[in-house]
Amino acid sequence: MSDKTASEKLQKVLARAGLGSRREMEEWISGGRVTVDGKPATLGDRVSPNQQVRVDGHPVQIASEEQQICRVLAYHKPEGEICSRTDPEGRPTVFSRLPNIKGARWIAIGRLDINTSGLLLFTTDGELANRLMHPKFEVEREYAVRVFGEINDAMIQRLRTGVELEDGKANFKKIKALPGEGINRWFHVVLTEGRNREVRRMWESQGAVVSRLIRVRYGDLLLPKHLPAGGYAEYPLDEVNYLRKLVSLAPEVATLVKPEDRDERRRRMASMKRAVRKHQIAEKSPERKPKERKSVEKTDANKTATRQKPAPARGKPQRQPTGKKPSREGRG
Repeated sequence: MSDKTASEKLQKVLARAGLGSRREMEEWISGGRVTVDGKPATLGDRVSPNQQVRVDGHPVQIASEEQQICRVLAYHKPEGEICSRTDPEGRPTVFSRLPNIKGARWIAIGRLDINTSGLLLFTTDGELANRLMHPKFEVEREYAVRVFGEINDAMIQRLRTGVELEDGKANFKKIKALPGEGINRWFHVVLTEGRNREVRRMWESQGAVVSRLIRVRYGDLLLPKHLPAGGYAEYPLDEVNYLRKLVSLAPEVATLVKPEDRDERRRRMASMKRAVRKHQIAEKSPERKPKERKSVEKTDANKTATRQKPAPARGKPQRQPTGKKPSREGRG
């Protein structure tokens, strides 16, 4: 297409439609699964909103960046969930509880490891997610961390100035000890990057072990106090535009968040807590239906055996059924 200003790369359009990552879409295009105006697509193709795009024969709704509303969610991640869409081991993922949306997909802004809880942000805007995760924008992440071990001033100073890790030097921008004594101490630490298990590895470099780790802040956005573990809340327009301004993106002009009063928010939070508890119970409880079917089949078999039981021999007195099961002593 000659007018490149009115078109976008095909993989970018498909990713924005919520079908997968750009890399996945490139594989789909290379695999011949995508057509544009009835012709097989190739890598490098650009499309405009008035063209017909299909994946596996199914039409895909194309929306420009201007038409898509940037949405951001705060999610209170509990321990035990992973930050992948699927897991071959069957572990619960952070995406399983998020609300379903049409024509877009939730993108995690960074990751928290399986043993870390706290604030995790999601957005529908891939560019916003990429910029917020990029170290050059130096967006602060604050963690509450409980450390097991003897901590002295020299260790804290080294963590401030920088320690060598296997993937390069790292340091806390801020570190504050909370009141308390003993071998388990709480600290608040601040980073401006999100390397894998960075907080844990930095403390381990000083011979200490992190026994609890909670992200409490991303930028200026705090973990909402009213949000239960496993719950989410969508940010209104002001907070969305705060994040966009933080990484030099144009402000959003629309939102899908409806204003609500205190009573409405209380009802919504109560409903969410019930849903979270129900979700947790469903994950922990085994299925009962197979047992019920087995019990029914066993009962039917007992009835059949009773019907087919031969009549007692003549001359022996017949005992009247009592309806009671024999005691353990009476079975011998």
